[in-house]
Amino acid sequence: MAASTHTVTNQAPPLVGYDVFTSDRALVEGVERHLDPALLDSARDELSTLGRAAGSAQAQKWGDLANTNPPVLHTHDRYGHRIDEVEFHPAWHRLLGKAVSAGLTAAWARPGGHLRRAAGFLVWTQVEGGHGCPVSMTHAAVPALRADPALAAEWEPRLTSTVYDEGMRPASQKAGAVFGMGMTEKQGGSDVRANTTRARALAEDGTYALTGHKWFCSAPMSDGFLVLAQAEQGLTCFLVPRVLEDGSRNVFAIQRLKDKLGNRSNASSEVEFDGTWARRVGDEGRGVRTIIEMVAATRLDCVIGSAALMRQAVAQAVHHATYREAFGGKLVDKPLMRNVLADLALESEAATTLALRLAAAYDDGGEQERAFLRLAVPAAKYWVTKRCTPLAGEALECLGGNGYVEDSGMPRLLREAPLNSIWEGSGNVQALDVLRALQREPQALNAFLQEVGTARGADHRLDAAIKDLLTELADLEGIEGRGRRLVERMALVLQGSLLVRYAPPEVADAFCASRLGGDWGAAFGTLPHSLDLASVVERAAPGV
Repeated sequence: MAASTHTVTNQAPPLVGYDVFTSDRALVEGVERHLDPALLDSARDELSTLGRAAGSAQAQKWGDLANTNPPVLHTHDRYGHRIDEVEFHPAWHRLLGKAVSAGLTAAWARPGGHLRRAAGFLVWTQVEGGHGCPVSMTHAAVPALRADPALAAEWEPRLTSTVYDEGMRPASQKAGAVFGMGMTEKQGGSDVRANTTRARALAEDGTYALTGHKWFCSAPMSDGFLVLAQAEQGLTCFLVPRVLEDGSRNVFAIQRLKDKLGNRSNASSEVEFDGTWARRVGDEGRGVRTIIEMVAATRLDCVIGSAALMRQAVAQAVHHATYREAFGGKLVDKPLMRNVLADLALESEAATTLALRLAAAYDDGGEQERAFLRLAVPAAKYWVTKRCTPLAGEALECLGGNGYVEDSGMPRLLREAPLNSIWEGSGNVQALDVLRALQREPQALNAFLQEVGTARGADHRLDAAIKDLLTELADLEGIEGRGRRLVERMALVLQGSLLVRYAPPEVADAFCASRLGGDWGAAFGTLPHSLDLASVVERAAPGV
């Protein structure tokens, strides 16, 4: 074949060798907006360092290798002894080690930790989403363990360590530890009160033997797990160490690894407990109340993780369109493609801005902010995670056939996109959680309305949307059947309020016109043509 036929032209260069953090204007501005000025210089330095690592060819190769070489379960050794070990590709350990060393499990241990950690999680998750599971659960376990001060004193320094120490050893002998979680069972799913795993009290105070089956136990090679089981007084939270203090392995029989749509690098397992040793966390019968802080933190990570996937998808789409030519010009300059890219960019920026606002509320920790989070987290989890899948599909389409092949990385983003909507309670669970808060916790609604009301008077479409929302909220009779519509509207109004206050005028104008004002179609790329869409797209460009 003639060599001239292999001349490569009109192909976008790889999106590699760039700073994932500093090239994301919405993310940079959010960190500057919410973080104590005294912490800004060090935060920018650490996030830019992580951003350059995330944009490197090496990190991108790790992500590819971890997904093309998924974990392998070894139930027995060559002699027939039960070992229940999951083998990961070295790239998985490098990804997880980098996340831990970057402080993505250390939010509770430093000032402004939640915002800095959220920004870092958003940056590093763009490399690969699967290893974010143990990162998220290790981070989120801390507030649950604080229900027992003795347990917290023992485990919190390990979980907030910046040392990733892999291997099956007692946690007391390790420089750092990671956590997993086992809540759901095959007969109950999200209805954890239907769990049948039993906990029998042992002679030593606070210790139990667990017997039962966990349908989804994530990250089974973690050092410890928070699980729910039925004790004498009802559903209770327990800490299950993987290796006991004497060096023996706890009973933790991994039955199989799930064959999942995406998230291929991460091991999700079914586990049998049969006399498994555990320590109680919190009081008997208060399991849901004890573990709910962990659930809330992981739900926020679902929002952040979806924002990360959106950002990477948009960056890839804009980058491709910037270099690719068709019909006599650059794709990015074509009015119809520009409309699509701008629409995607709006969705991404709204997700990022909301995620950072929630993280900042965690850092504040005041009563008003806690009340705000009670509604804002499930509403954001419901909406942002649901927007991720259609956005990833549309961004893939922007690359055409190039986006449909595995080498582009876009199929992996698309497969990963539905996960965060399912994990830690799917859409209906989030909507019902919002409805419960509306009916039982008036202070949460007051805090939410004060937040969105801060932007009143700045945009007539936002004002009208707030008025309509108040009308909806005035009638909670038979609310469950319209729960999704209400929660969607709450999330959009909150995003609109944040963008009106903080985003450039062209971004806020386009968001309010489409998402709140109704001047929008049923697919991406249907924004009003009169808007300044070129500025919106330029703002979203990764700048490589």
